[in-house]
Amino acid sequence: MKFCVIYQQTSHNAHSPVRVIEQTTGQGVGWINRYLDREYVRRLANTTLCTYAYNLLHFVRWWESVRHTGDIREGDLTESTLLEYVRFQSGQQPRPSPSIINDRVAVADRAIRNEFPDAPCQIARGFHHAFLRRKPMGLGRRQVAMSRLRVKVPKRNIVPLSVNEVARFWSSFRTARDLAIVGLMLLQGLRSAEVLALNRDDALLSEAQLRVRGKGNKFRFLPLAPETVQLLEHYLRLERPDPCSAALFVSLKGRMRGVRMTRAGLRSLFRHHRQTTSIKLANPHRFRTTFASDMVRAGMSLPALMKLMGHANIQTTLLYVSVTPQDVYLEYARAVAQHIRPLPKASS
Repeated sequence: MKFCVIYQQTSHNAHSPVRVIEQTTGQGVGWINRYLDREYVRRLANTTLCTYAYNLLHFVRWWESVRHTGDIREGDLTESTLLEYVRFQSGQQPRPSPSIINDRVAVADRAIRNEFPDAPCQIARGFHHAFLRRKPMGLGRRQVAMSRLRVKVPKRNIVPLSVNEVARFWSSFRTARDLAIVGLMLLQGLRSAEVLALNRDDALLSEAQLRVRGKGNKFRFLPLAPETVQLLEHYLRLERPDPCSAALFVSLKGRMRGVRMTRAGLRSLFRHHRQTTSIKLANPHRFRTTFASDMVRAGMSLPALMKLMGHANIQTTLLYVSVTPQDVYLEYARAVAQHIRPLPKASS
């Protein structure tokens, strides 16, 4: 059996437009689609539903390989079901990252519990123990939490691009549209999905503001740097087709001219320029990281940076803050020069 994810518009308010089906028959995988319907009713974004669907697609393909069916019955589940699923992924080549494995296991666990509330595989044997969870920023009392089956995720070490790398990558672009896209990531810290979701009326250039739809369909208004305003004005005046869709960034050539730029198109754009400049780390998220690092070094407070980047938790913002030994030395030298009083002279 072959399974796939499809997207279909539906007029039913309780049915998710994202579905997992069996390709040959077109029949949906009931337990997965019922879970997606539940999450759709909770008004999760379609991008989130797609992520859940592809994670569950991976699980159901594994389940079909060991059980020869995509359907799940409560009697087939054991306390080691999720552990076996983790072992399977750990043995794949190339091996998925720990965060991907954890996301897949977590979504599969929730979907199975949605279908079978009393299923024994909710928490694999040997991983059910209590621990004290710290509050954000270490404030307040620690809470008791239950740990689920997870693979250890190595500590993230996010390295921003250097000034030379940014200059080389920037100089490789030739169109005003591409320069405006990179400018929004580097000077405003936007995610790639946020850039693609922008509409023309979101750019309030006369007020030097940008309306951004972030994760969870949350809107935020960002101040635009003068350089960003200039880049957007050049693109709108010189290259944006007329007529075209409501999207801010659209395809400039071919039969898709005037249609909203796709994720695949953005990935292809950055892939091409990484090859021409030999800067392997120049991806959209790396520019967002570089923006955060530049803002911190310029003296911006973490709460302000959190609002600019659209983070719900300041702990997430802290992941983007990398402090080098040179930063420590400069901060110390500044503090000594400004606030440390001279020592009194020793009496003879």
